[in-house]
Amino acid sequence: MDLSAINPVILIASLMVAATPILLAAIGELVVEKSGVLNLGVEGMMITGAICGFAAAVETGSPALGFLAAMIGGAALSMIFGLLTQFLMSNQVATGLALTLFGLGLSALIGQGYVGLKPPATDRLDLGPLSDIPVLGRMVFSHDIVIYASLVLVLVVWLFLRHSRAGLILRAVGENHEAAHALGYKVVRIRLMAIAFGGAMAGLGGAYLSLVRVPQWTEGMTSGAGWIALAIVVFASWRAGRVLLGAYLFGGVAVLQLNLQAAGIAVPVELLSASPYLVTILVLVIISADRSRAAVAAPGSLGRVFHASS
Repeated sequence: MDLSAINPVILIASLMVAATPILLAAIGELVVEKSGVLNLGVEGMMITGAICGFAAAVETGSPALGFLAAMIGGAALSMIFGLLTQFLMSNQVATGLALTLFGLGLSALIGQGYVGLKPPATDRLDLGPLSDIPVLGRMVFSHDIVIYASLVLVLVVWLFLRHSRAGLILRAVGENHEAAHALGYKVVRIRLMAIAFGGAMAGLGGAYLSLVRVPQWTEGMTSGAGWIALAIVVFASWRAGRVLLGAYLFGGVAVLQLNLQAAGIAVPVELLSASPYLVTILVLVIISADRSRAAVAAPGSLGRVFHASS
């Protein structure tokens, strides 16, 4: 075992890359759940975004168009969920699970012709003198624009939910959709917009996996990232800042276990590979032990069907 082979600079830089797909999906799901909707189809939207983004980038030669296509693909899939749950009143849990299965199958079908292909490289953002700072420049200021956009997105979502009228209305719909409807707010329209945003963010996170983190297409390459994003929203008590913390915690453990494998640590590879999920589950168990706080933090109408006539 040679722990000296682990470079902390590269470790932290890799952590940011590993955390970004989950952060994007989780922050999107946070907005969805704040509106009172529980969408368990994050995994399906992520894998759909991964293949849509990969295919568009390969065909056009533009990663930017790939990311855009991924957002459109994820949002389009989320609208199926929105139609079924908001207009046809289907069960949100069952519909979300079906959406994940549908996304996995659809992505496998579309991706048949893209196995083994290499996507165009996503350029790093030139931050000038910041990138030249010793150690810190390589760790923090030598990444692509999507990483920095994800961090800005966390701040924007926090400001939106806490300090804007639209965010207040969204939270009101999530807390008590009947009262919001009585006040004249369009509950279904607001929820559909939140669902579309969540789908777009999940799709973007999936595309980041296939275009940047693992620049190739492999069937089922999300490997449970969507489920981790869902868990992180609960771990974060539906707070944007804690979503960032949870995503970076999972990303850090995922990268660390890869480095420990490379260093030859005397622990079974299977256990190391499972460690990010085990740590996340452990944290969730600890957090959920305080049931009173979890009950207060969860939106009051989360998962409940809304009937406009009620």
